[in-house]
Amino acid sequence: MTDEQARHKAKMEKRKAVQDAEVAAKTIEKGLLIVNTGAGKGKSTAAFGLIMRALGHGWRIGVVQFIKGAWSTGERKALERFEDLVTWKSMGEGFTWETQDRARDVAAAGRAWEAAKEMLADPGMRLVVLDEINIALRYDYLDLAEVVATLKGRRPDLHVIVTGRNAKPELIEAADLVTEMTLVKHHFAAGVKAQEGIEF
Repeated sequence: MTDEQARHKAKMEKRKAVQDAEVAAKTIEKGLLIVNTGAGKGKSTAAFGLIMRALGHGWRIGVVQFIKGAWSTGERKALERFEDLVTWKSMGEGFTWETQDRARDVAAAGRAWEAAKEMLADPGMRLVVLDEINIALRYDYLDLAEVVATLKGRRPDLHVIVTGRNAKPELIEAADLVTEMTLVKHHFAAGVKAQEGIEF
């Protein structure tokens, strides 16, 4: 063994000891409230990736889409193949600039929230994704205090992922994990249209 290899081995042994000690110190197991927010692409995509991981463990999963409705998306088509494990409800009627009808948007968000509460109350669910609920909260389509209180009061082993830009500070405060997707560069700005398999 060379001196460089020996130094590397000693460094990694110390690193492993530190990592092992840190992992051993973590003893809490609980359902997480996860918030994916920010201006960058990938908030819902990250949530769907976590769904795939959970499906690998045989979990039952619920998805409520608060904004997207009629879109035929790749993730929905793929997850519908797991109909025994995934309950999927697209309850939105499109983005606010498409409907141009606040009362209609509020009503759709209310129906989606009722569906979400049913999933949150289902003792068989292990993971619930509330896709784009942050948009409904941003435009005051839902009562923020009620949503936060319901999410905080969920059963202790239930994981919930909330997605959408502009997460409210109260929701961020209640969360266990918050990831902000940062926009560095987006192909849309260069005139590239939304593409099947990438955006939907």
